Amino acid sequence: MAATSADFADRAKRYLKAELKRAGVGYKELAQRLTAMGLPESEGSITVKINRGAFPAWFLIAAMEAMGASSIRLD
Repeated sequence: MAATSADFADRAKRYLKAELKRAGVGYKELAQRLTAMGLPESEGSITVKINRGAFPAWFLIAAMEAMGASSIRLD
């Protein structure tokens, strides 16, 4: 069975949430870190993006960098 874009969005959401948990970073702290990097975000905007799962690649990369992660696990 072929994966759909919704399947990939759900995976992206789950992966990012898992990385946040591993790093011990909540949405509020992620928003603060992204804002400090020059990417203004609020806790609410982070919540919407992650729960929707359809965030842009730049957001995933920036979030990973803000958490200090050097890779993302795809398994």
